[in-house]
Amino acid sequence: MARENQTVVTEFILSGFSSFPKLQIPLFLVFSLIYLLTLFANIIIITAIRLDRSLHIPMYFFLSVLSFSEICYSLVIIPNMLANLLREKKTISFIGCATQMCIFLGFGCTDCMLLAVMGYDRYVSICKPLRYQILMNQRLCTKLVACSVSLAFIFSTSETIIIFTLPFCGPNKVKQFFCDMAPLLELACGRNYIGEIVIFILCVLVVFCSFLFILLSYFLIVNTVLKIPTTAGKLKAFSTCASHLIVVVVHFGCASIIYLRPKSRYTLDEDTFISVSYTMVTPLLNPLVYSLRNKDVQTALKKSLGKSSCTQRM
Repeated sequence: MARENQTVVTEFILSGFSSFPKLQIPLFLVFSLIYLLTLFANIIIITAIRLDRSLHIPMYFFLSVLSFSEICYSLVIIPNMLANLLREKKTISFIGCATQMCIFLGFGCTDCMLLAVMGYDRYVSICKPLRYQILMNQRLCTKLVACSVSLAFIFSTSETIIIFTLPFCGPNKVKQFFCDMAPLLELACGRNYIGEIVIFILCVLVVFCSFLFILLSYFLIVNTVLKIPTTAGKLKAFSTCASHLIVVVVHFGCASIIYLRPKSRYTLDEDTFISVSYTMVTPLLNPLVYSLRNKDVQTALKKSLGKSSCTQRM
């Protein structure tokens, strides 16, 4: 009888900002500004790299793909979050929730793998400079991107299927402002221990293994740079890695806190703050870091802006 009285969940309530009812409008304005800046900054990076032939090298090819991934990554989450800040009924359908999770995790995993690929690119550039053009040819770069995207969406689809085949028959209030794994697992009526172990293993494979690969790349880079006789040469070599390292630390820091920690440490306000960091701040950080710290990108941006201003005058 108890099973017959249970209601099958057809929609979820996203309660991520329910603790701040008086801040809904201010948050909407701040987040809208950050989102527009994110779109604008990433589009500018992609356009500058595409138009400037001097940036048609593997490092900037990967950066443009990362920027595109960041646009898609935030597009899946932010517009719906902004709409929920303005409406009373903050709901998302069962299918919509599954789709959002799958796409979000897919692009999140893609970012992790792309950052690992970019680490490998820096390794080849610094440790094997004479063979760089041969090793990092366009064909290999395209394959690395294709493999990263394919593996990322295989992982995200697998995780989404595991979660959404669980029975949801009780409460439907998600303790987050989007459909994420941990709060949805909390709502499931039943447990799939094997499935949860598989999800954890997949998260470790994506987050930990990607980060480990980056660490290995930088260990080899540091080993090579220390052999450079001049201080100026060492600084020049390290400066080409600085932007990548900043993005790596922020991205993997947030990802590991959310996806590789014990489930018992889940709290709404804490996770809402961290989730805002990796869904809004990280996508904006990538173009800002590369545009502010990278002279090649700065030069390309000035050229693009110069061309556009000349076109407007004509």
